[in-house]
Formats: sequence, structure tokens, C-alpha cells
Amino acid sequence: MGRTISAAIDDILTGLRMRRVWIALASEDIGDQHRRTALGPLWLLLNYLIYVGTFVLIFGLGSPEHNFPAYVAIGMLIWLFLQEVVILGVTLFNREENFIQGTTLPLSVYVFRLTMQSLIRTGYAALGCVAILFLTGTMPDASWLWSLLAIVQIILTIPALIIVCAVAGAFFPDLQFIVSNLMRVGMFLTPIFWVHAGDDIRGRLYHWNPFTHFIEIVRLPVTEGQVPVLSFAICLLIAAALWISAIFLLGKFRKQIVFVL
Repeated sequence: MGRTISAAIDDILTGLRMRRVWIALASEDIGDQHRRTALGPLWLLLNYLIYVGTFVLIFGLGSPEHNFPAYVAIGMLIWLFLQEVVILGVTLFNREENFIQGTTLPLSVYVFRLTMQSLIRTGYAALGCVAILFLTGTMPDASWLWSLLAIVQIILTIPALIIVCAVAGAFFPDLQFIVSNLMRVGMFLTPIFWVHAGDDIRGRLYHWNPFTHFIEIVRLPVTEGQVPVLSFAICLLIAAALWISAIFLLGKFRKQIVFVL
């Protein structure tokens, strides 16, 4: 067990030291995806605004939420980030098969590369989110610092989530289709555009859906000025469980992954 943990930590630390590599690769990936397009990466911002605008127009009428656009904007921002990380994480090692088989780079380099890609894409969407907040009269105050802390907590959790998804996806190729379908359904089971009220089925979905808490630690300080202590605690427990699982899986299966791709 000691060697397993040591191997995983060494892989992660080596990957962190190679940050120039995965930052450059992630930036190049974003540029390549939007090469020769009229708007370039600004399509990421436009897509987000269209997405949020559609949900606000369709579900905003009669909503009990006093600032529904801000509610949806933050919920959608965090959901799209987590959804992308999970779906792309499951197929990560399969997509990087040629690099993994042809180089000796630590596996964590690919994990950090995907993390950075997703952060860059979410960064463009975040510009739209901030614009919506200001346009709807949601002005910054001290409670926003809790949202910033929540964002840091989510970012620190993401590499562990990717490792767990990527290792599982490498050994179980069918998982990509299962996860993709679950995430599509999950968007409607997560309080992104619907508001929790009472102890009905929505109330149960609200409390037992882990994505709820990752959204609320960012959203509630901004929209309600509240600090969701319980959600912060739940997210910390989930992060700890993910990192423990990630270190174990990476240390145990690091050398086997190249042979199952």
C-alpha cells in the first residue's frame, strides 16, 4: 500500500512540475478547436449566453426565485464545468492512447491538461456569467469571497475526479456511454433552473444530489448572501473521498493502463 501511495504522489508531483507542458498543450487545444472560425474562442461565451438565455426565457416565468437569471447563470456555469470534466474524463486515457503508449510522461500530465482545458473554456463562460449578474443588479459584496473560496475548492477537487473517471473508463470502455447518458439526465435532476421548495421529490433530489452542493457553495453566497456550511462540508467530504480513491487507483493501475488501451 505504501508503494502504491508513493507512486501516485510521485506521478502527481512530477506532473505539477511539468506545468508548462500541460498549460501549453491545453492552450493549444483551445486554439485548434476554434481555428479559422469568425469568433474564435468567443464561441464559448456565446454558446453559454444562448444556453442560459433559453432556460431563463422558458422556465423564468412564475419562478419563485427573485433573481432567476442570476440563479440560472451560476448554476449553469458550474454544471457545464462539472459535466464536461466528467464526460471527457471518462475517455481521457483512451483519447491520449498514442501519447501514453509513445511517451513516458506521467499520467497526471494528461489529467492536468484536461483540467486546464476545462478551466479555460469555463473562463469564457464566466465572463458571461459575471455580465448577467451585473445586468440583473447583483452587485459584489463580502459574501462573494465565499463563492471564490468555493471555486478554489472545486478546482482542487477536479484532478481527483478526472483520475477516478479516467482510470475507470480505461478499464470499462462502455462507461463512457453510461456516464454520458446519466449526465444528460442529471442536468434535469440538478437544481440548475428549478428551485427547491418543500420536502417533495424535488426536495429529495436537492439534498441527495452531490452536484447540488457544488453548485450551491458558489451560488448561495452570491444570490442570497448566505454561507451554505452544510454544502461546504459535504463538498469537502466528497473531495477527500475522491482524492483517496484517485491516489489509490493511480498508484495501483498506473503501469497497467498502457496495456488496456
